[in-house]
Amino acid sequence: MSGESKMSNDSSFLLLAFADTRELQLLHFSLFLGTYLAALLANGLIITAIACDHRLHTPMYFFLHLALLDLASISTTVPKSMANSLRDTRTISYSGCAAQLFSFVLFSAEYSLLTVMAYDHYVAICRPLHYGTLLSTTACVRMEAAAWASGFLNALLHIANTFSIPLCQGNVLNQFFCEIPQILKISCSRSYLQEVGLFVFRACLIFGCFIFIVLSYVQIFRAVLRMPSEQGRHKAFSMCLPHLAVVSLFVSTVMVAHLKPPSMSSPALDVVVAVVYSVVPPAVNPLLYSMRNKELRDALRKLFQWVQCQHQ
Repeated sequence: MSGESKMSNDSSFLLLAFADTRELQLLHFSLFLGTYLAALLANGLIITAIACDHRLHTPMYFFLHLALLDLASISTTVPKSMANSLRDTRTISYSGCAAQLFSFVLFSAEYSLLTVMAYDHYVAICRPLHYGTLLSTTACVRMEAAAWASGFLNALLHIANTFSIPLCQGNVLNQFFCEIPQILKISCSRSYLQEVGLFVFRACLIFGCFIFIVLSYVQIFRAVLRMPSEQGRHKAFSMCLPHLAVVSLFVSTVMVAHLKPPSMSSPALDVVVAVVYSVVPPAVNPLLYSMRNKELRDALRKLFQWVQCQHQ
């Protein structure tokens, strides 16, 4: 193996360039900047509203810490891609790639929170009299801590395995951020089997969470359809359907990205899928999810009024 085809720990990776011409690079920068600012503003407003309004300090709204994960997740991938387009470069350092990959996997704990939120909806609709007991503040803290701990352990294991694999097929990643499947593509033959096993195990855990969410919603919809009040059914569906839409989008895009057969793989499709599952949800989640809540909308309205009063 020649020295030019090997990778050392102090080398750099080359990320996928969205465009070759300067005009298209600036267009990519503008689109990503607009999306990033939208996610930053929407999630930031939600976090601020929850922090400032004591009425929202309840278990039902405690899980809106999802907004923090959304901000962290999109901040892991998008700013670096924007900077590369602005500076007309594709480079990311070895340590920078490792840090980006660790952060992205860590903030995948978002899916754990989505699973817990499905349980939250199940208890709220199917066992409302036990809600305060099953989802007390202490229970919420423990579940969120478990989600963060599992995300940290998962990220640590992936980093330890992925970056211990010899890379001997160049340094070009066909993705706009460091992604495990793209790194495995440039690894030496058979040296990536341990990471593949870990990846399959993680996929099984995610699939298990998906089954839990599906079973929870089967019980939820049964309970909702038995409700005598049309207003009660509408309120329940209004609470659940946005969450289910976010979960469905996340699961479908991740499955297409990581479980599609090699015959379907193409750089363009990989990028589109990656954008959908890593960039779009953090920007869309506040609209699909949190903004539909009347109490939260009232808190945001009071926040805007307070800001206006401060500037008068």
